Amino acid sequence: MSRPRPKLPRLYAIADPACLRVPLEEGVGMMAAAGVRWIQLRAKGESDRDLLTLAREAAAIAAPHGAELWVNDRPDLLALLDDERVAGVHLGQEDLPAAAARRVVGEGSWIGVSTHDEAELEAAADDPDVDLIAVGPVFPTGSKPDAHRPVGLELVRKARSVTDKPLVAIGGIGVQNLASVFEAGADSVAVLSAVCHGEVGSNAARLLTAVAKAGVAA
Repeated sequence: MSRPRPKLPRLYAIADPACLRVPLEEGVGMMAAAGVRWIQLRAKGESDRDLLTLAREAAAIAAPHGAELWVNDRPDLLALLDDERVAGVHLGQEDLPAAAARRVVGEGSWIGVSTHDEAELEAAADDPDVDLIAVGPVFPTGSKPDAHRPVGLELVRKARSVTDKPLVAIGGIGVQNLASVFEAGADSVAVLSAVCHGEVGSNAARLLTAVAKAGVAA
């Protein structure tokens, strides 16, 4: 049985305690209350036990606002949550392959994969276990110390030309440049610094307004 494709919200926020000035679950609540509908939990410094607790608490906080969570890197965590409010897992190139992650999370969850060049992009486009493709970093970003070299809008355009899978652009995206990313063919923009630095609720509201001004529905 084929999985339905994820219907992407135009704004996809990443909640990371390394960036947030408030507790992670509080930040998730602020994003969800502002209208963000997909929120990824990225908490690489937490213990497995604490991460599981945080994810459960965040899902409970986000759900009344209609927001769903994604987990970063950890298909095992997604399987343990077994919660309809947790939509999927996002994998990097050094994480489990999508086919292996699929065996852990089952057919009911979505799997996203990050890509940084044409070869990775084409592999993700051809992989039946990949439901969502992230492309980036589009612009320079300081949110990850090990970030790849910026790929620019050209790789977003290339991605759109080789696949009809949902595309998320990530890396250095904010209110000042998100319109150009949509114009290049992205279905959604993922933001970290632009939402986490400073007052989270106000940041999320500004980003959603910018998305609306770009002529796309959030």
